[in-house]
Amino acid sequence: MIFDIPTIETERLILRPLTVDDAESVFEWAGDERVAEYMIYPCHKNIEITKEWLKSLKNLENEYTWGFVRKSDGMLIGSGGIRFRADEKVWSFGYNFRFDCWGKGYATESAGHMIKYVCSEHNAHEFVAEHAVDNPASGRVIEKCGLEFAYYSEYSKFDGSRKFRSKVYKMKIK
Repeated sequence: MIFDIPTIETERLILRPLTVDDAESVFEWAGDERVAEYMIYPCHKNIEITKEWLKSLKNLENEYTWGFVRKSDGMLIGSGGIRFRADEKVWSFGYNFRFDCWGKGYATESAGHMIKYVCSEHNAHEFVAEHAVDNPASGRVIEKCGLEFAYYSEYSKFDGSRKFRSKVYKMKIK
């Protein structure tokens, strides 16, 4: 199922659908090696890659993907999403932000509202998230969202260029 992406307001952010018109802003972080280091996507080498990714969003099934706009200045500072893994019957989420926006609580704020949204709209009860062991800051975000460490695993970038040892977290809401 292809979901309609709603606009969600948090204390400091507006979560809204992304469009190709956002390519320059998205390229700011998707083309930054520091941001892409532990992501499953390889660093975007040019804005055309970013535009192709943005075009592909309209065809994603069982997934919500938002751009995160900072209310204080209207700047698009990151993106993230939450998707239903039908085979596992769980929801998984992720996020990425401009490097200059790290450590300010935006990831926890946006992820928490994505979780809240699918709980409300889909009666979601089970969540999973994963991060590279070498990226403990992402683990702190996941824990702040209420998930608990479950086991170690690994994941690779889409292009196979790197493999990461990871920590997987889970949460079940009754």
